[in-house]
Amino acid sequence: MTINSQSTITIDEIWKDYKYIPNRVPGFNFMKDGRHYTRLENNTIVKYDLTTGEKVEDLVSGDNMDKTSGFSGKIGSYEFNEDESLIVIKSESEPIYRRSSKAYFHIYNRKENSLQAVNEDDKISYATLSPDANKIAYVWKNDIYYMNIEDGITLPVTSDGKMNHIINGSADWVYEEEFSFAKAFFWGPDSKQIAYQKFDETEVPEFTLTNYRNKLYPEYVTFKYPKVGEKNAIVSAHIYHLDNEKTINVSINDSKEFYLPRLHWTQDNNKLFIYKMNRHQNQLDILAADSKTGDVDVILTEKNEYYIDITDDIRFLKNGKEFIWSSEKSGFNHLYLHKINGEEIRPLTQGDFDVTSFYGYDEESKSLYYQAAENSPLERQIYKVNIKGNKKKTIASSKGTNDAQFSSTFEYYINTYSNINTPATYTVFNNKHKMVRAIEDNNSLQKIQNEEKVETMEFFDFTTSEGTSLNGWMLKPANFDENGQYPVFMYLYGGPGSQQVTDSWKGQNYWWFQMLAQQGYVVACVDNRGTGGRGEKFKKMTYLQLGHYETIDQIESAKYLGALKYIDKSRIGIFGWSYGGYMSSLCLLKGNDVFKSAIAVAPVTNWRWYDSVYTERYMRTEKENPDGYAKNSPVNFAYKLKGNYLLIHGMGDDNVHFQNSVEMANALIAANKQFDTYYYPNRHHGISGGGARLHLYNKMTNFLMEKL
Repeated sequence: MTINSQSTITIDEIWKDYKYIPNRVPGFNFMKDGRHYTRLENNTIVKYDLTTGEKVEDLVSGDNMDKTSGFSGKIGSYEFNEDESLIVIKSESEPIYRRSSKAYFHIYNRKENSLQAVNEDDKISYATLSPDANKIAYVWKNDIYYMNIEDGITLPVTSDGKMNHIINGSADWVYEEEFSFAKAFFWGPDSKQIAYQKFDETEVPEFTLTNYRNKLYPEYVTFKYPKVGEKNAIVSAHIYHLDNEKTINVSINDSKEFYLPRLHWTQDNNKLFIYKMNRHQNQLDILAADSKTGDVDVILTEKNEYYIDITDDIRFLKNGKEFIWSSEKSGFNHLYLHKINGEEIRPLTQGDFDVTSFYGYDEESKSLYYQAAENSPLERQIYKVNIKGNKKKTIASSKGTNDAQFSSTFEYYINTYSNINTPATYTVFNNKHKMVRAIEDNNSLQKIQNEEKVETMEFFDFTTSEGTSLNGWMLKPANFDENGQYPVFMYLYGGPGSQQVTDSWKGQNYWWFQMLAQQGYVVACVDNRGTGGRGEKFKKMTYLQLGHYETIDQIESAKYLGALKYIDKSRIGIFGWSYGGYMSSLCLLKGNDVFKSAIAVAPVTNWRWYDSVYTERYMRTEKENPDGYAKNSPVNFAYKLKGNYLLIHGMGDDNVHFQNSVEMANALIAANKQFDTYYYPNRHHGISGGGARLHLYNKMTNFLMEKL
């Protein structure tokens, strides 16, 4: 087969010119009336009518705001208070890690047309108005403060914060990354209390990143990072009472190590729900804390033979007597109604499928809205069910992937729809589920697809030798000839609960895959065991053996593809990033008779070097599970390398440390194995900025052309 060098899609068009970016509709900032929303456009907060799309008015322009309070004049993001009289404006934001940031914050009073700095002297984090909008709390230098808006007086809530020792009101690195939150303080419903978490990370081991900034000496960034089996931060929960300036310590009283991954105020001013999880993450207790005394009652305990995933699927009903909560206890993720004392009332969803998103509960119609993979693990539809768990109705049934954002009153929702061959469309529906209007159809990008003569991505499935049915997608080359002999380029991620084989748009990689298809490659992707959308048993069967079953499945997938009459089985390559890079490395090494080439970007190469929360959730510690670590870490199989290996990493990766690739290189050198490597100074896990993405994809493409 001759490679076609006349592809119409180029790397420059994808990653330099960004020619193929779809039109996106950012998340809606719904107003309290449920019909209007606001958007930041040209430094102006603009109000729109959702039903017509017509502009109603300009609410405020950053260009016209008072600059005497230290405001830069540029609105970065904003948030209204409950009655929409105040707007908290965030500007000059600086990222810290994946979710954390610091910025300048100002309060704009719409009635008085005035601007007030929250802290004019320095950047702060997570400035949040109290429910009564009389105060605003924030984190500065690891301590919590609040300001009285009327007189501008700022008072401390905590005073013991210290870099790399004590954090108040912000998550530490591992909580932020693995429990998916950064702000760790929460106003009580009465505006008189602030619940917060304190992280004592004094004894957590440190990790240092090295950045190169064209100076005489490099820049060193040292932060606390608990690796497998090492000491975690000691986390505690506290409630500060503004009236008497006293802090109540919540009585967790447990000598064993635990996590506190969520705090939620109930409808009761004096009751705080706290999620407490053991270090193995297979038991979750919901504690109800009395905010006056700090005493707790365990109201709900869930145990799992594997592990429990933490979600934000909890809603407290206005009656103060009930809450909605999700659990995998049936073997699939479903929603349940509980009494406030923890007693289960009834399941609200049931069946052999996963609820994949919980959108909320409408008190007026007594209905809850959710997304589920009920029709197929590859698809997502949107459903409505009442609080009694019956009269279920499908409200977005299109084959493919449907997602929704509901207005504050649930009168309207925006359905975001895509499938594997169609970029997202955005459509407004009312609560009768009738279409109101189309916002964006991305017709212009679909025209480009036609102009570029893209190929159709197709789904397939097959059964492995172990009797497991696996789902995949495939992209065949331009001018496909069934009698040809084509190389295969496999893409994967494969991590716990993830999915790549879904009937949804694949983003920028879609165009790279199309470019490779135009160059004569078959591109394919298979979701191995351990991935999501197929219930708990399929997802959690990789427990204690991460990489083992996944690698078996990917090798079998390659063999299945290699047996197709139009595939050259001597030219099968594989590529993945992060967990996918870990998998592509294992596949090339353990499947050295199947795979010719592999690209691994930012891979974990030994689970010893990854963080405690993620790794121990699935693997426990190395001491507890030595075989699981030894038999599934790529560094231990460097001697098996036969094919072509491209190892890539960002040197400033705070998540999967550059250490992983350096140690992999050491193992390959010791085994006298030749390989290619690329490193990106100062770049984080995503390897971007300063032309890095363009450079990276050029390198990977050239590697494939040469080695596959």
